[in-house]
Amino acid sequence: MRVLLVEDATGLGESVQEQISEDGHAVDWVQSLGYAETSVRTTAYDLVLLDLMLPDGHGIDFLKKLRQTGNATPVIILTARDQVSDRIEGLNAGADDYLVKPFDLSELSARVGAVARRYRGNPNPVVVIGELEVNLSDHRIRRNGDSVELTAREWALLEAFIQRPGMLLSRSQLEERLYEFGSEIESNTIEVYISRLRKKLGRDSIVTVRGMGYRLKTYER
Repeated sequence: MRVLLVEDATGLGESVQEQISEDGHAVDWVQSLGYAETSVRTTAYDLVLLDLMLPDGHGIDFLKKLRQTGNATPVIILTARDQVSDRIEGLNAGADDYLVKPFDLSELSARVGAVARRYRGNPNPVVVIGELEVNLSDHRIRRNGDSVELTAREWALLEAFIQRPGMLLSRSQLEERLYEFGSEIESNTIEVYISRLRKKLGRDSIVTVRGMGYRLKTYER
């Protein structure tokens, strides 16, 4: 997934960015609402992690504007405000989940995964694709019963395909899944990772549509 993290506390921001990146997601981290507003206008995000108390305003106002414009991107609020009334306000403004600081990073990972599955219309964390059994919750994969280990970037690409089974994904769409703003992208990076995935998941698992992109092979039930 491509995740926008809106958090002005440097220490927490670094920890959250590292955790979500290790989970296989691309994270763009901004520290003000102004940058957050610019980011959502220019980039399609799969999830927003939103602090409430920011240097240039209140996260609730940003969330309300997001929903008023018809943007349905899932939002998880991260805040030290733990009153029931604060949670109600956030949920009523359009938040999908609410996590009170300090929180365990593994719990954040679980919440992120749960929201992502809900929006993909697949609350079941286990997906079966041909000879593959993919657990979206804890990133475990079995191929014909044998465990398969993926790197974070390999997982990010596989997740992009799983989210759109059978659909063609362009090189640029896949690159967005791998890199945050400012990262260097080699011209053959996608080809390299596709090749690695095929070695681990099966030679025919990902189909190349020459000049257009790639798609995950689907199977008739």
